[in-house]
Amino acid sequence: MPKTIDPIFSPTVLEPPVLTPTDFDFEAMDKALHLQGVVDKNPKTAAIILAGGSGERFGVEGGKQLVEIAGKPVLTWSAEAFDAVGDIGLIVVVCPEERQEEYLKKAIDPFPFVTPVVIAPAGSIRQESAFSGLEYVPETYEYVVLHDGARPLISPALIQHTINTCKGNIDCDGAVVAHPAIDTLKIVDEDGVILGTPDRSVFWSAQTPQVFRAGIYRRAHAAALSDGFVGTDDSALIERLGGRVLVVEGKRDNIKLTVPEDYKLMVAALRVLRQEHPEDWETPKE
Repeated sequence: MPKTIDPIFSPTVLEPPVLTPTDFDFEAMDKALHLQGVVDKNPKTAAIILAGGSGERFGVEGGKQLVEIAGKPVLTWSAEAFDAVGDIGLIVVVCPEERQEEYLKKAIDPFPFVTPVVIAPAGSIRQESAFSGLEYVPETYEYVVLHDGARPLISPALIQHTINTCKGNIDCDGAVVAHPAIDTLKIVDEDGVILGTPDRSVFWSAQTPQVFRAGIYRRAHAAALSDGFVGTDDSALIERLGGRVLVVEGKRDNIKLTVPEDYKLMVAALRVLRQEHPEDWETPKE
């Protein structure tokens, strides 16, 4: 039997976040954070936004996707960033089937999206949800970009740069936003004993968006389904087929809303990023 190690500190119960903090000027933020939707004449990329998680760890009824920041749901912020990228001709939002009407009513319909938005049913795990979204992408699109709906701080500029990285390297099959690991890493056995300290310079923390050539991405999903393989992200499906995936350096503040503590960090980061660096949220040029 593995040795049981008592925690140094007992875990505390996560409290739901206060969703209307008074220390942020939401009205000023809202005026400064307007995104202009645009669709090119012949877009080549479809976006799949994964919003299928139950959000149990977040501790708020209804989950994290509809939690509001500056008067808009988290999911809306994420989708608007993709709406502002001209090469994206379709946005597929993947969410629980029983909540599709609610998501449309609260996060999509009230906002002036220019890019067509469709809803796909979520699966029981992330990989199933991604595959479900892929089935709603017509074969005419040459590229597919995956993104976590709970990462609302993504900028149109970084989305476009990631797409361009994939397009601009003929021998690559995809590009993944990530940032270099900054913490010391440890290899630990099942008894909690440290076995080694690897060189962290070769480790990166993967985020989204992740862009792939549509053809190999479809083949990768088919192969994973056939083999019963489950990856921790979409890039892993292509890597196991020998595909070449490049890394695009992102920022640590591309936060994913997971637990209540993330909320105030996200609001603070949103204020700084979009007020101090507005150029990242202008309609990007290819």
